[in-house]
Amino acid sequence: MSQIQKADGMNYAPQGKPSPVVKTGEFTFAAAHLDHGHVYGQCNGLLEAGAELKWVYDPDPKKVAAFQLKYPQARAARTLDELLDDPSVKLITAAAVPCDRGPLGLRAMAAGKDYFTDKTPFTSLDQLDAAKAAVARTGKKYMVYFSERLHVESAMYATDLAASGAIGKIVQVIGLGPHRLGKANRPDWFFEKAKFGGILTDIGSHQFEQFLTYTGATDATVTQAAVGNFANPDKPEFEDFGEASLLGNNGSSNYIRVDWFTPNGLSTWGDGRTVILGTKGYIELRKYVDVAREKSGDNVYIVDDTGERHLNVTGQVGFRFFGQLILDCLNRTETAMTQGHAFKAAELCLRAQLAARKIT
Repeated sequence: MSQIQKADGMNYAPQGKPSPVVKTGEFTFAAAHLDHGHVYGQCNGLLEAGAELKWVYDPDPKKVAAFQLKYPQARAARTLDELLDDPSVKLITAAAVPCDRGPLGLRAMAAGKDYFTDKTPFTSLDQLDAAKAAVARTGKKYMVYFSERLHVESAMYATDLAASGAIGKIVQVIGLGPHRLGKANRPDWFFEKAKFGGILTDIGSHQFEQFLTYTGATDATVTQAAVGNFANPDKPEFEDFGEASLLGNNGSSNYIRVDWFTPNGLSTWGDGRTVILGTKGYIELRKYVDVAREKSGDNVYIVDDTGERHLNVTGQVGFRFFGQLILDCLNRTETAMTQGHAFKAAELCLRAQLAARKIT
């Protein structure tokens, strides 16, 4: 991971070891609408799992040219329809402006393609409802790149630990998702609430997905939520702080805090942390850096009856989601992530955003 990417969350695109699950030509995909740099992470993961990237489309030729420097095998399409009309393309991956992600997914599924979008997948409950109906109608997948778990080895390691019962029944998850703003480099849509959806809808979506995963909850209610704009008065629709609490349908609880206050002195784009409390111990993840100790991320701290342990799992876990997703698309299974899970995480972030009181 380059230092530039570590410093800039918008262009953070993890790379792992090639671990193909298919042979060359068995799974072809296309990339469209390159509005967020996360699309590079989505493509990296699929390519490392053996997928073949055939097309790229964006109305901005500069975005396409930059994409082709990284992925020269991708042909530049003149229209989105070229991707949608190609029968060899099984999946469309995209990172459109958030408000456009839902409508794009409807087009992809209507054309017989599975769809893999950057988070947040929707900016309204109406979009979510439309996608649910389209999935039921077409049988296609509407999958979401929740990168802060799926593309983080420490988070995937914790996924397995929690599921194994290593720290007992999970009682609570605390998720902290600070981000560096990089204000001068952000596009206009980033500051328009109708387009980005609000801070809990946007970066908060990662945290709600992790809560569902680690606790095993399949539903939750929002017990409190708040948003604020403390440091960006020139962008009145923007929210630079958000928090929320959930109560899961299995009795587990969740608190999240997301913000755009990462100072320039931090060596990475955000000091993301997760604390998972169980009845027999707890886990802390220091995902991207161990502040003032070491620059490497993927630090896992475990405390249980046997003692205290610190593990660095960089290079030891990999990113299995992408290979599982490919096989799910081919076999019509739900190993990587169930559709219900993806939609529930999306619903919770939208409901938290709607419930949020404004604070200053």
